[in-house]
Amino acid sequence: MARLSRRTALLAPALLAGTARAQPAWPARPVTLIVPWAPGGSNDVAARLIAPQLEARLGQPFVVENRPGGGGSLGMGMVARARPDGQTMLVSSASNHVFHPLIAPDLGYDVQQALAGVAMLVDVPNVLAATNSLGVRTIPELIAKTRGTPGGLSFASSGVGSSNHLAGELFRLRTGLDLTHVPYRGGGQAISDLIAGTVPIAFLNLPTVLGPAEAGRVRILAVGTDQRVPSRPEFPTVQEQGVADYAVRSWTGLFTPRETPRPIVERLAAALKEILEAPALKTRLVEMGSEPIWMDPEATDRFVAAEFDRWRPVVKAANVKPE
Repeated sequence: MARLSRRTALLAPALLAGTARAQPAWPARPVTLIVPWAPGGSNDVAARLIAPQLEARLGQPFVVENRPGGGGSLGMGMVARARPDGQTMLVSSASNHVFHPLIAPDLGYDVQQALAGVAMLVDVPNVLAATNSLGVRTIPELIAKTRGTPGGLSFASSGVGSSNHLAGELFRLRTGLDLTHVPYRGGGQAISDLIAGTVPIAFLNLPTVLGPAEAGRVRILAVGTDQRVPSRPEFPTVQEQGVADYAVRSWTGLFTPRETPRPIVERLAAALKEILEAPALKTRLVEMGSEPIWMDPEATDRFVAAEFDRWRPVVKAANVKPE
């Protein structure tokens, strides 16, 4: 083995100190979590639940900043173009991360190349709900009602390119029904009109519909997951009611600019795993109608790639266009 020269040995501490200075401890200041939607949505709620938990574990504030606009592309673009230093991150959803880029691909960047997964956080089930006055209780009854209605029925969603919108388009493709999309600017407006009977059916997130359904103001016909939601097993799936190959996941995950140093990504992922396994947080998510679904960085990137592959032909077949 080669012996170190006296000069090299003397310089070694200084070299190591220089390396330490080149890679400062993280986080050294508050971290911004960009939510590309208005306050109150499912990924905004998830961000505000995990932010104080991250602060407790990592020693700096994690500040939630809402940057809505462009179907989520405004806030997503801010993170895609941010410095990869671990100070700016994206709390992303299926709607802005996969569906919007497929519908309006001219974003100026490639989502999968610009953004790296840190962890998946929660899975938010989609549901198909009906206004009480429609008089249907099951998917077969809805199909019969739609086929017996001249011009078919309209369905509400939380907006063009949202996971709810694509859930409706997939249902239309799988059943061959005559359905017309009525986009709203958020689930709150859509559920209000569903309660009032302005629209007959709606594809929305379970947390948005759960309260009105439990109060008897609307009826949940089915969940869009491939299996029944463990916390709400009383709701049957669309598939088990006769619509084959139907599943929609409205997820939330944490992402960083692609070149963010690996130690930062791994430290974040480990902290999030602890947070999502905490009984109190799991209980809170379940009460809201969500399910914790932590995945590590590699699994998160693979999951996102599979989502693009799954939904690309659906968007094309449904001929979904941006607003």
